[in-house]
Amino acid sequence: MQETTLLHLFSEDIGTAQHLLELIDAEFQALSERDLPRLEKLLGEKLPLLSLLDQHGTARSKALLDQQLSADRSGLEALAGRSENGTELLASSEQLGQLLERCREANLRNGRVIRANQASLNSVLGILRGGETPGLYDSRGSAAKIGQQRPLSQA
Repeated sequence: MQETTLLHLFSEDIGTAQHLLELIDAEFQALSERDLPRLEKLLGEKLPLLSLLDQHGTARSKALLDQQLSADRSGLEALAGRSENGTELLASSEQLGQLLERCREANLRNGRVIRANQASLNSVLGILRGGETPGLYDSRGSAAKIGQQRPLSQA
């Protein structure tokens, strides 16, 4: 009985993780285009998927603990060893693990894009506020001295 429940949870989570990966890739595209309304929509779609994955992870752990097994890979292997669906259980677990790893890597990629965009925005804001000035040239074509530069609001 526990094996079929676990298989069902794995099957659902594989579909959920695939959908999550698609959303993370769409998020990357929206980040690249700086499409904030689309980013907000994608975030709203991601949160329920993450919650569902968490709930199913808890349910899988509980199912293993109910069988007096550890709630990790070794517990799943022990259950698979005494189950006729053992090979399928392990294959589903491996597939889900690979999908979740791809989601993690894609999410890290998106985080790098966000940090790069934040750094760029902070640099532009610093220039506009007059606190941070890039290497500019004066009217004679030589490098302008920082003391001679003024914020854009005073130019």
